[in-house]
Amino acid sequence: MFRVILELLRIVAIIFILGSLMGALVNLIYASMEINVDNTTGGWFVGVAILIILFVFYRNRLQFSGFYKGKGKEKLSNKISIFLICFSMLMITIAPLFR
Repeated sequence: MFRVILELLRIVAIIFILGSLMGALVNLIYASMEINVDNTTGGWFVGVAILIILFVFYRNRLQFSGFYKGKGKEKLSNKISIFLICFSMLMITIAPLFR
């Protein structure tokens, strides 16, 4: 039970730290093009896209190096991983259209 709690705390830390860094990077790229998507629907698109990317990264890499040692640890299939990453990139690309 303790390992599960530690893994959940690790997931929350990953989402906050990597999600913040990725969000700052996207905002920096948009700011260089003089586009502001903060507090708009486009900002939500970027946030959801970052969460999808972090989900794929966790399921394919990070879950195997964590505290939890139970059953059910499988990578996502290549087709699903590619679809989710492409969908996320599409969401980030079209986010400025929803300012």
